Formats: sequence, C-alpha cells, structure tokens
Amino acid sequence: MRKYLYFITTALAVSSPAFAQDNQAVPAADAVRDDLITVVATGGATRVDWAGQAISVIGDAEVRSVQGTDLTRVLERLPGITISRNGGLGATTSLFVRGANSQQLLVMVDGIRVADVAAPGGGYDFGGLSSGGIGKVELLRGSNSVIWGSEAIGGVLALTSRDIDGVQAGIEYGSRDSVDAQVDGGVVGDRYAINLNGGYSRTDGISQFGGGSERDGYRQWRVGGRAHVDLTPELTARVVGRYSDGRTDIDGYPAPAYVFADDPEYQKSREIGALAGLRYSGEALTLDASYQLSDTRRRYYDPTFSPEPNYETQGQTRRAQLAGSYDILPALRLDFGADHEWSRFDVSFEERRRANLSSGHAMLGWYSEAVTVAAGLRYDDHSRFGDAWTFGANGSVALVGELRARASYGEGFKVPTLYQLFSDYGNDKLHPERSRSYDAGLEWGDRNGALFAAVTGFRRDSRNLIDYVSCFSTSNPLCDDGGYGFYDNVGKARATGVEVELGAQVSPALRGRASYTYVKTTNRTAGDPNQGNDLARRPRNAITVSLDWTSPWGLVLGGDIRMVSDAYDNASNATQIDGWATGTIRASLPLGEHFELFGRVENVTDSHYEVVSGYGTAGRSAFAGVRVKM
Repeated sequence: MRKYLYFITTALAVSSPAFAQDNQAVPAADAVRDDLITVVATGGATRVDWAGQAISVIGDAEVRSVQGTDLTRVLERLPGITISRNGGLGATTSLFVRGANSQQLLVMVDGIRVADVAAPGGGYDFGGLSSGGIGKVELLRGSNSVIWGSEAIGGVLALTSRDIDGVQAGIEYGSRDSVDAQVDGGVVGDRYAINLNGGYSRTDGISQFGGGSERDGYRQWRVGGRAHVDLTPELTARVVGRYSDGRTDIDGYPAPAYVFADDPEYQKSREIGALAGLRYSGEALTLDASYQLSDTRRRYYDPTFSPEPNYETQGQTRRAQLAGSYDILPALRLDFGADHEWSRFDVSFEERRRANLSSGHAMLGWYSEAVTVAAGLRYDDHSRFGDAWTFGANGSVALVGELRARASYGEGFKVPTLYQLFSDYGNDKLHPERSRSYDAGLEWGDRNGALFAAVTGFRRDSRNLIDYVSCFSTSNPLCDDGGYGFYDNVGKARATGVEVELGAQVSPALRGRASYTYVKTTNRTAGDPNQGNDLARRPRNAITVSLDWTSPWGLVLGGDIRMVSDAYDNASNATQIDGWATGTIRASLPLGEHFELFGRVENVTDSHYEVVSGYGTAGRSAFAGVRVKM
C-alpha cells in the first residue's frame, strides 16, 4: 500500500512539480496519466481524487490544443476564474479566483514563486506569462496557507514546463502582424533529465485606450530550463531557471487635458527565476532542501519628456526551504517543514526596504482508497508585523462507483507588501490580510477521463483587507505630514457561490467540456460608503464550453465559447461593464509523424466588449502556424 501513499505536505515542495512524474509512490496508471496528479493540494505528488480540496488539472495535450501564446485562454476553461486585462496582449492582466483579488493568488512556475514584491499589491501580472513551454496547469481554489503560506488566500496556481525527449518547435503568424515562435528540447536518461525551452512573441497590438487609434504593441523574449540527476538511488539534485524580457506599449493621461488617451508611453519588464535543491527519498523518510530566487524589474518610459525611464521598480525574493515527511503507519503520515524568506524592493525616489519571513508547519493525514482526512497548522513570523497562525483541514470519501464527496476548510493570510509598509503612502502598523474558506462538493470520475461531473459550493470570508485611504476623507496622524493618503487594514469581504464542471468523451472522435461559475462578492466593510456593493470587476456568472472532434485521418476541429455576465468597474458600482460572449474556432492537421499545421479564428463574431471600462479588446483575429517534432 505504501507505494500509493507518497505525500509531501510542505511548503518546501514548491520544487516538486518537476518530479511528480518520477515519483515511484504514485500508482503506475497515474505515472502515465500525469493529469491525474497534483502538487497544489499537499505540496507533493498526490492523486487528485484523494484531495479534499477543489482542484483542476490541465495536461499538455489540452494546453497545446488551445493554441497561441495567451495562457489566459487556457485558464478560462477552469471553474472559478475570471480575468481582467487593461488592453491587448502583454497589458496588465489580473486573475480572480472565486472573486479573490489577483494579488491573493499564489503563482508558481516550475516551483518558483513569481510574485512581484515591488508592486503595490505584491501580486503577479499575467500579461507577461506565455503558454510557450507550459505542459501542465494545476489550480487549487480556496485558501490554503497552511501548506503554501502568504498569498494563498484565493488559491494556488502551479505551472509546469513540458518534459520531452527530443525537439519540438512551432511558429505562428496572424492578425496585427503577430508572431509567436517556440522551441522546446530535452534529453531523458535512466538517472537524469534535461529540458530547455525558449520563445519570442511580438504583435502590433490594439490601442490600450478603448477609443484610441494608435496601436500599442508588445514583444517578449523568454528562455527557461530544468534538469535533475540521481546522484545515488536515494539522492537527487535538480536545478530550474527562467528568464524573460519584454516591452509593452501603454496609454496614459497626456497634457493638456490629462484624461486617458493615446500617448507614446511604454514599459519594459525583466523577470529572473532560479531554483537549486537536493532531495532524499528513503523507505519511510523523505527530506527536501532547496533555495530559490525570484527577481522582477520594471521600467516606465514617456518619450514625450525623456528617453530615460521616469520610474523604475525592482523586487527580489530569496527563499530557503527544508521539509520532511515520515510514514508513521502505512496509511498515516506526518509532514513537516520550515522555510525562511528574504524580500526587498527598490523604487525610484525611495530608499531600499527589506523584510524577512520565517515559517514552520506540520500536517497529519490518513490516506486510503475509501477515506482521506488531513489537518495541519502553520506558524509564520514576519520581521515587520509579527506572527500569524494558520489552520486547515480537508477530507474525501468514496461513496459508490467513481463518486466521491469532498470538503475542506482553509485559512489564508497575506503579508503587507513592502510598498504598503514603506512607500510614501506606507503604514508600518499594517497587519496581514486574513481569510477563512469553506467548500464542499461531489465529484464523479476525473476531469480528463471518459466522464466527469463535479459540483462545489463555496464561501470565503476575508478581513483586514488592505486598501488605500485618502487623507481628504479621514482624519489620521498618518496625514499630518501633508500626504495625500495611506494604506490601512480597513476592508472586509465575502464571496459565496457554486462551481459546476462537466466533461465527456461523447464518442471516440468527439469530446466536450463545460465549466460554469456563479460567485457573489460583497463588500462587508462596516461604515464604508460601498458596504453591500459588489467588488469591482467580479462578474457573477461565467461559463466556458468547448468541443473537439477528431476525424479518421487526423484532422482536429474545435471550438470554444466564453460567456461572462455584467460586472461593475468600480467599488461604488457606479460604472457597469456589460456582459459579453466570444467564440473561437480552431483546427489542426498532422502531416506525417513530424509536422502539424494549425490555425484558429478568435472572437469569430467580432464582438465589441470591455472587461475594464475604457480599455480596448481585440476584434476578430486569425492565426495560422506549423509545428515540428523530431
């Protein structure tokens, strides 16, 4: 039974995605079906159907079938997700999971935490994240800070690079002079594996200002890789690295009117990530140690005034992690871990600021085919605001056939960002944001199997939410220096809703999928003029339906429909964003064993819509390309 019970419930194992397929404790069938395995539930390779939490996994084949460099088109297939983007490809892009702020979602790429700690909210901008090289997507919906620590209020998103033995390359061209090229290569041996990937994307883009005529372009270079080698049968060394460099044209508020309009401003971004570690896998004991670095730099330019950047930010996080797991009994496991994080930010006109965060956690779990139950506790100590305790528990029960019931309770927290603590608007008395998350559901089968159906009800209560407070609306000692405002723990919010997900292999040639989410997000801040209002840019209804048909000679035809209901653009609910629907049709045709032609048309009906008031969205767009496999 022990081979079925490989669980590493630890914040350390953010590096584990690279090894999920190699884990001998995963059943043989799961080793083939990588989309049956997740790391976001416990931090280690775990069967999805044994998790008590709401988790979805998208595999390599589905990621590639969607086509294109825009990863949000893949993510929109998952329940609980809505997306906000300030313009076209490359523009600032936010991902809301069950209505949580985008900054409250922990994002990892190949185990590296990629949040920009110099950003005001400290979140991750999905505008610069390409689907190139990505082979697996895992999303946990709900608070899970017991395992993952800060940021995991809304959930956890883990992206893993594609593993291949050989070379794959592809290039596409399309509307607005858009080009996307990607190369992936790898070598796999009995005791080692090396994978490298690189790509380039560019487009003339659309006007970021919805009423503008000047196109705002985007370009990006990217490269990444990972490798592991078995030093002994029990000891493995691994390294991961990623680098991207991009430029995004943006619109602003030019003189003399100082209203949102076309202008020549642009932003340059550079992201670096690296991880190195050692892993020991014994008969009953597993130990894992790693060190990682994440560094994001952004420079903002306005050629109207100067060729030099007018503002610059750089955020860096270093993280050392050590964790272990021990089999007390064949089905009883203790997982434990500790980590230390150093963060710093540098912004123009302000001195460098630093903070440290030390954490430890333990979880005890019983894992069997019939029942899984796990509960854990985490302690965090921050150098700037003090300590925090977090609790979580979840369980899963097999009912009949492939039907399972699952339920979870999770607590989340997010430390104040260095910008919120120390900028000109900073408040060094801030406390962490906190949440309590509950969900329960029924699930039949697995998402990528012959038949799948799942329904989940959820609720999340958040408190101590950090928001900007204007000095013109309050009397506070923080305004005594003549400042315009400051950050404070003033917010409370609640999100309640239901998620439904369906999937079926209707026939050997036809597969269908659908996901629907209803979420009501409410401002519950006592005394706030917006109390009772919906949170901004959180539509209550979102649905995605997909169909894919494969002909006897290999031609694949597919289509996706995305429908989103009305939302409000601001906290006062004074500006409404109308609901919208778009459709995509796509096709691919293999030419022998080594070549594949593909193409798609996005926004087939040329719908005119907004996801952010005043910002443009792309009309009908066509793309075509070729893939090569050697």
